[in-house]
Amino acid sequence: MPRTHYLPDTERVHYTWDEGHEPVLVIDSGDTVVVWTRDVSDNQITPESDSSVIAGVDWDRVYPLAGPIVVNGAEPGDTLAVEILDIRTQGWGWSAVFPALGLLPDDFPDAYLRIFDISNGSFAYLRDDIAVPLTPFFGTMGVCPAGASAQPVMPPGTFGGNMDTRQLVRSSTLYLPVQLPGALFSCGDAHGCQGDGEVCVTGLEAPMYASLRFTLEKGRSLPGPQYRTPAPLTPLVDTMPFYGTTGVGGDLYVAAQDATRAMVEHIARTSGLDPVDAYVLASLCVDLKISEIVDAGQYIVSALLPEAVFLPS
Repeated sequence: MPRTHYLPDTERVHYTWDEGHEPVLVIDSGDTVVVWTRDVSDNQITPESDSSVIAGVDWDRVYPLAGPIVVNGAEPGDTLAVEILDIRTQGWGWSAVFPALGLLPDDFPDAYLRIFDISNGSFAYLRDDIAVPLTPFFGTMGVCPAGASAQPVMPPGTFGGNMDTRQLVRSSTLYLPVQLPGALFSCGDAHGCQGDGEVCVTGLEAPMYASLRFTLEKGRSLPGPQYRTPAPLTPLVDTMPFYGTTGVGGDLYVAAQDATRAMVEHIARTSGLDPVDAYVLASLCVDLKISEIVDAGQYIVSALLPEAVFLPS
């Protein structure tokens, strides 16, 4: 009979992918795990912090992951299905600009931090009239990659990891290709909300708790992570128009920068936000889309802003 296990955030965490990490939990296919996770800074940033904390962040403590969780019977060539039955924030979170990181590091070279009270459970308020709906998800979910030895959590890979895929919300299922016996699943880096692209390098970073059900699919081999997510994709902001800016050119990365730069300018101009707050807002709710990739090497990236986040006066 399937069992429910509890993994509190006071348990041991790990900061790298490594075959040698000792498992914190052993489960069977069909079991559920209720897991609590720390914020991505591992409690180095707190509700009382200001921007001065960023310079002293110990990067060896960034990305504390809960796990590894061993799934009995998992073998390379199998697929591990992870159902997100529920996921919730713990009342607060933060977003930051880190020097030299993000999509526009030259535009925003200075450290910046915003703390959010999200105890209402529904919105993150950038200003009294700017409310971003909370859509919690884990930025990092993965199985341990084969051969991993002190491998950084970022970047992601075919094993999953730091995917920052905001569609992995409640009622979604993530499918991961098992690379090692037992799968060795871990998760963390939770976000209260995030736009596709996470352009300033942070979403709404937050401690989280979630209920995850694990099912082993024997003999199903995948080339990389896949997922199924509930429809519609943006139900909390679909009641109003979206505003789009574009980047056009022969380099997708540069086009993404151009689209984001234009969006930051648009938000600052129309809302009166400081540019750095407009950049943070873009990271929290603006979605980057590849609008066109087949026209003779001239690509178009669009940045889409849900105007529903601006409350009527």
